[in-house]
Amino acid sequence: MQALKKYSPSEISLHTSKKDCWVSIHGKVYDVTTFLEDHPGGEDVILHASAGGDATQAFDDVGHSSTAISMMEGYVIGTVEGHVAVDEPSKPVSGLQRLQRKQPPPSYNFSDFLLPLLVLGSAFAAWYYLNFYSVPKA
Repeated sequence: MQALKKYSPSEISLHTSKKDCWVSIHGKVYDVTTFLEDHPGGEDVILHASAGGDATQAFDDVGHSSTAISMMEGYVIGTVEGHVAVDEPSKPVSGLQRLQRKQPPPSYNFSDFLLPLLVLGSAFAAWYYLNFYSVPKA
């Protein structure tokens, strides 16, 4: 297998048009010009990602299928010069998993329970008073 050519980020940034579009994802450079019209999310999504430099974050945020990831290998033209691989994605992340990761765990404090306790206590006091103190004496 032939070694992939290395491209500088400045060279990749020159290819951001509909007629010539390169995208860098996880340190690899892809020539996606022929794929723009076929992209399910529309060509503008890819063009916007390519204009922003490294499109890794945008790509991972969408949660592409394993089929989409395997299709990418057909578009590889090189690697990003000086890229240090941090962690290759093990599998695509679904939208639900992404939302669950971003939401902080709920935190509760005493004031969250105070109002319901006051309402419950008032209802009990009213019931007790009406049943035992306001009964007419015979």
